[in-house]
Amino acid sequence: MPHSQPNAVERHIQIQGVDLALAFPDAFTFKWIGQRDVLDQLLASWLVVDPNDIPLNPRLIGKPGVGKTTLAYAAAKELAKPVYIYQCTMDTRPEDLLITPVIDKGGGIRYVASSLVTAMITGGVCILDEANRMSEKSWASLAPLLDTRRYIESIVAGLKIAADPEFRICVTMNDDASTFEIPEYIHSRLQPQIYLDFPEAEEEKRILRENLPFLDVDILDYVVNFLQRAHSHNENYTVRDGINIARYAAKRIKSLEKTKANRENLLQQAVVMTLGEEALAYLE
Repeated sequence: MPHSQPNAVERHIQIQGVDLALAFPDAFTFKWIGQRDVLDQLLASWLVVDPNDIPLNPRLIGKPGVGKTTLAYAAAKELAKPVYIYQCTMDTRPEDLLITPVIDKGGGIRYVASSLVTAMITGGVCILDEANRMSEKSWASLAPLLDTRRYIESIVAGLKIAADPEFRICVTMNDDASTFEIPEYIHSRLQPQIYLDFPEAEEEKRILRENLPFLDVDILDYVVNFLQRAHSHNENYTVRDGINIARYAAKRIKSLEKTKANRENLLQQAVVMTLGEEALAYLE
């Protein structure tokens, strides 16, 4: 999971006479392992080919857990840019996305820039994660940022802030039912669409091995075989689920090693306890 810099001293900037506290960039502890083609598609969308050109605002679409956020992070790091991740929810308000007023220790009001606005100011990359969970009101506040104007306007702070030319943005969207419809005027601003599908078996095994290098190969093989059968039936089980299954199975096997418990039974149990009885249909 991403984490912010620990124990960091708060950063500030003055804009039009208003003091803004800035967010800190996020950092992943793991790397992208996947198709190079989708990474190149994302990088191409951020490319500027002429002084009059501007970067595009790509959206990554796919099932939960297929690596959309990790892909965006990897692309940003390939460009050596700081990354700011904003987790969108149904409760996200326009001021949450932009600038939030807070009460300081002295009882006065100070203004805090969101991770999005911080990325705009510093020329970083902002990833709006699970962006189709936001309402239209929140999207409306981003409309001028996502077209040729490339600015935001904060009514709360009375500021209009232009994006640094180096600023890039990417949104991730889960392909499931628990989301809002994106307004058409926003839909047309979020292009191109880059779709991430379930990985092939060898790629899936590499991802598991990268995340769980301490586990036995037979556990990883068991989980990959299970996932591949589920994928072939268009079941929404992902590598993230596989990591949880493998991790729990290894813990069960380790805790019962003195009893010589049946590994196959423990692996099946890990699948059921992670995903439910219906997952048994995809076991050999």
